[in-house]
Amino acid sequence: MSDDDQQTRADFADAVNMTASELRKWLDTDESKRVGQKSGGSTESTGHESGRHIVRILEKKQADYTDADYAHMRKVVGYVARHAKQRPKGDVHDTAWRYSLMNWGNDPEKH
Repeated sequence: MSDDDQQTRADFADAVNMTASELRKWLDTDESKRVGQKSGGSTESTGHESGRHIVRILEKKQADYTDADYAHMRKVVGYVARHAKQRPKGDVHDTAWRYSLMNWGNDPEKH
């Protein structure tokens, strides 16, 4: 295991504050499915697809992480960091901004 992998796991743990079961339940909601960008004619948004990958990562043992898992963890860390800086003013509870972050495993209302 490299130091980079260790740092990636630590950063991912900081960025993703939802459990696998919380995220799986969220991904089943209409709100989750409505937000985010869809590409190439796909009916699923990039964030929703990401959320499904995050659930798989959270349910794995660290020893079973693949290079693709580490690459996705880095993508998640970057997305959460960028998107969190765009927080709108006021109550964010029922906003596309929060829902989008939640698709990526981060609930900004959870501490």
